[in-house]
Amino acid sequence: MKFAYKFSNLLGAFYRHGNLCFSKDGNSVISPVGNRISVFDLKNNKSETLPVSTTKNISCLGINPDGNLAILIDEDGAAVLVSLVTRAVLHHHHFHSPVHSVSFSPDGKKFVITKENVALMYHAPGRNREFNGFALDKSYYGPFDETTCIDWTDDSKCFAVGSKDMTTWIFGAERWANLIYYSLGGHKDIIVGCFFEKDSLDMYTVSQEGTLCVWESDTELEGLRKGNNDDDDVEEIIGEDGETRGDVIKGSTDTPKQVEGIKNVRYSQRSKHYFNKAGDFNKLTAAAFHKKTRILVTGFASGAFHLHELPEFDLIHSLSISDQRISTIAMNPTGDWIGFGCSGLGQLLVWEWQSESYVFKQQGHFNNMNSLAYSPDGQYLVTGGDDGKVKVWNTNNGLCFVTFTEHSSSVTNVAFTSSGFVVVSASLDGTVRAFDLHRYRNFRTMTSPRPAQFSSLAVDSSGELVCAGSQDSFEIFLWSMQTGRLLEVLSGHEGPVSNLCFSPVQSVLASVSWDKTVRLWDMLDSWETKETLRLTSDGLAVTYRPDGQELAVASLDGEITFWNPQTGGQAGSIAGRHDLQMGRKETEKITAKQSAKGKSFTSLCYSADGESILAGGQSKFVCIYNIKEHVLMKKFEISCNLSLDAMEEFLDRRKMTEFGSLSLVDEGTGDGDGVELSLPGVKRGDMSSRRFKPEIRVGSLCFSPTGRSWATASTEGLLIYSLDASLVFDPYDLDMDVTPASIRQQVKKKEWASAILLSFRLNEMALKREVLEAVPYDQITVVCSSLPDVYVDKLLNFVASTLEKSNHLQFYLSWAQCLLTLHGQKLKNRSGAVLPTVQQLLKSIQRHSDDLSKLCDWNIYNIRYAAALSKQRGMKRTAAESLSDEEEEEEELLQKADFCFIIEKMLI
Repeated sequence: MKFAYKFSNLLGAFYRHGNLCFSKDGNSVISPVGNRISVFDLKNNKSETLPVSTTKNISCLGINPDGNLAILIDEDGAAVLVSLVTRAVLHHHHFHSPVHSVSFSPDGKKFVITKENVALMYHAPGRNREFNGFALDKSYYGPFDETTCIDWTDDSKCFAVGSKDMTTWIFGAERWANLIYYSLGGHKDIIVGCFFEKDSLDMYTVSQEGTLCVWESDTELEGLRKGNNDDDDVEEIIGEDGETRGDVIKGSTDTPKQVEGIKNVRYSQRSKHYFNKAGDFNKLTAAAFHKKTRILVTGFASGAFHLHELPEFDLIHSLSISDQRISTIAMNPTGDWIGFGCSGLGQLLVWEWQSESYVFKQQGHFNNMNSLAYSPDGQYLVTGGDDGKVKVWNTNNGLCFVTFTEHSSSVTNVAFTSSGFVVVSASLDGTVRAFDLHRYRNFRTMTSPRPAQFSSLAVDSSGELVCAGSQDSFEIFLWSMQTGRLLEVLSGHEGPVSNLCFSPVQSVLASVSWDKTVRLWDMLDSWETKETLRLTSDGLAVTYRPDGQELAVASLDGEITFWNPQTGGQAGSIAGRHDLQMGRKETEKITAKQSAKGKSFTSLCYSADGESILAGGQSKFVCIYNIKEHVLMKKFEISCNLSLDAMEEFLDRRKMTEFGSLSLVDEGTGDGDGVELSLPGVKRGDMSSRRFKPEIRVGSLCFSPTGRSWATASTEGLLIYSLDASLVFDPYDLDMDVTPASIRQQVKKKEWASAILLSFRLNEMALKREVLEAVPYDQITVVCSSLPDVYVDKLLNFVASTLEKSNHLQFYLSWAQCLLTLHGQKLKNRSGAVLPTVQQLLKSIQRHSDDLSKLCDWNIYNIRYAAALSKQRGMKRTAAESLSDEEEEEEELLQKADFCFIIEKMLI
C-alpha cells in the first residue's frame, strides 16, 4: 500500500505550445502543457492534469462540440483520442507528418486536420461503433504551401483553410454543385486566421503583416446546391480491398466548371483594414473571432492585443499583457472571456474584456525548477527556479497564489519554517531571504561579510536558526531569523558545501561537501564539529529521518549510505547507480551505459514513516527504496516525452550521417518569428536565438508531511504523486470468515464494533465507508472506546483521508474527536508513527474551515441585506398609508420574491 502512488497533478507549468480550447460550458480552459493537457476550472479556481500523455510535445488539440472528446496531436503527427469524461485514451492514430491545426465541425459529425499543403476530413469518432476511430472521408488540395488555420460555417456545410502562401481556400464539406473550392488572395504575408460570419458564407481573413480583409459572398448558405458524383475536380480513392477510402478534391487557380443552370459562388472584397503596428518586429501572431458578438481579438509579437468589432473595424480597446509574443488566443462560447497563451514565458491568461479584469493569470518558472519544500501541514508547496523567482502553490487547487521576485539570480534552495508562515530561500546572488506569507513581503535579507554564492539552505525545527552553505568559499553561514544578524561562520570543509540538513529532534546540523565528508555541528556547544563521517566519494545530498535517528547521504559514486548520527557508525548502503538508467543525449559521443557510470543521485527524501527513501538525479526515473531490506521497491518514470533530451537509451540511426548527427545542425528558432536560415543580408528575427532540447532531470524531491503524496521538481514541471488506495488489495489479518456478506450481516445485527474490525481486516475502501456511515451518531463514543489499539490508528487514518472529500463533516469530525479524546495518551506515546495521520487530519479540517468561512461570511452579508431591505419596505409601507389593497399585496409579493431569491442563492 505504501508504494501505490500514481501521478495526480502537474504544477508549475500552465502552457507550453499549441492552441487553447474552452469547455462546452465556457467555465474551463484546456491547455497543452508539454505532452500532457491540463484543465483549469475558472469558476471553482482549480486545476487538473489528465493522466494521459503523447510521445512528444502537443502541437494542437481539438474538442468536439459535446465537450466529451478531445484529439491531441503531437509534433510528429501522432494523435490520441481522449475521453474527457473518463480521462481514458480511446484510440491512437498517426498522420505521418506534423499537423498544424485540427477542428471539429459544429454538428460534431466530421473533423478536419491540416498538414503540409493538404486538408484531410475524417468522420468524427463516437457516432458509430467501428474498429477504426479515424475514417478518412475526403482530402482537399489547393494551397501551394503549408496550411495554418481552419474555420467552419455554422451549419457544417463548408470550411475554410488558411495557408502560408498568403491565400485562403474555401471547400465544401459535401459535394456542392456551385462551391467545390474557392481561393481568396489579397494578403502579402502568412494567413494567421480565417473566420466565417454567423450563418453566412461571408469571411474575414487576417494575415501576419497586420491586414484584415472583409469578403462578401453573393450566395447564402441555403443557396448551396447538391452536385453530381462525376465532377472533374473530385476523384475517389479506392483501397486495395476495393472499398472507397475517400474523395480527393484538387483545387486550382482556375475557375471551377459551372453546372448548367446553377451559378457558382463568388466572393468580392468589401473592405481592407490595417492594424497599427510599431516597427517590423510587431507581427500579428494569433487571432480569434466570436461569431455571435462579432468581436475579433488579435495578438502581436510585442505582447499586445487588440479588440475590434466587425465588420466596421471599430477598436474596443488595446492592451499589453506581456513582453513576449502571444502564441494562441481562444474565446469561450459566450464571448465574455478571452484566453491567451504565451509560450516564451509559459503564461496562461484569461481576460474578461467587458470589465477589463483578469479571470485567471498564472505563470510557471520559465527556466529550470531547482528546489521545492512542503509546508508543515502539507497544504502549500514552495519552489525556486533559475529565473530568480520564489513561488508558493496551493496543493488543493494546484495554483500559484504568490510570487516573490526579489532575488536577482538563480534560487538554489527553499524551505518552510516550522510555523508554516515563513518561506526562506537561498540564491546565487549572495543573499538569503525570508518571506512572510501573511503580508506577502520580504522581511529579512541575510548576507555574508564577503560575497558568496549560496548553494544550500537549512532551517532548524524552532525556526530561529538559518544556515546556508557556500560553493566558492567552502563555509557555512549561520544567522538569527529574529534579528537577521550573522551569528557564526562555520569553517572546516575543504570543498563546496553541497547540502545542509537540521536534525528534527536536536540542534544538530549535518553538512555534506565535495571533500568526501559529512560534518555534524552542535548548535548548542559553541557550534563545534560534533562528528565527521568519511565517505568514499564526493557528497551530494544529506537528509535526516523524520525521527532523527538515522542519516542518509548520496555520493558521487551513485551510492546511498545510512549512518547512525549518535554513534557515527555506518548502518548500511544501497548501490543505486544501475537503477538510474540514464538516457543518451543526442550530442554525446559515448553510449548511455558508459554515460551512466558518471551519474548519481542528487536529491534524497525520507517517507513520512521513515521506512522508505526517495532518490532522484539526472535521469527520468525516481527510485523508492526499502531501507530495512536495502532493495528497490519501485521506479517512477516521471516523463515519457521524447521532445526532451536524454530520454532514449539508443540514438536513432536515421539521424546519423557520415558527417555526424543531424541533431547537431542548428535549425534556428522555432517560434515562427526568428530566422530559419541565417542568410546574408537577412535583418529580421533574432540571430542569436537557437532551438534546443532541455535535458530531463530531477532537481528536488519532497515527501508530504501527511504521507499521502510526494512531489518532484523536474524539467517537466512540479509533478505530484498521490496515494491511490484503489490500486492495491492489502488485507490485514484475513481469514476465510471475513467476507463482505459476513460484514454486512454484523451491521444488520447492529454489532458496530465487530463490523468495523472485520471491514478493516478486509480493507476495502468502499466497504469501510459503508460500515462506518451505518453507525448511529449516538453510538460513536461507545464504539471508539471498545476498539483495540491496533485498529485505532487504522480508523484515524481512514477518517483523516475520507474527511478531505466527504460532505459528512460533523459525522467524521465526531469520529476524530472521540478517537483523539479516548485514545489520546496512547497515540501520544507512538507520536512518530501517528504524526502523518494527524497532519492529514489537520489539513482536511483546515480546508473545510476555509471553504465554510467564505460561505458563512457571504451568507451573513446577504442576511444583513435582506434585513435592511425588509426594514426599508416596512418604512415605505408606513409612509404610504394611502395605497390601495391591491398595491399593498403587490408590494408584499415583491418583498417576498426578493427575500426568497436571496435565500435560494444562499442555499446554492
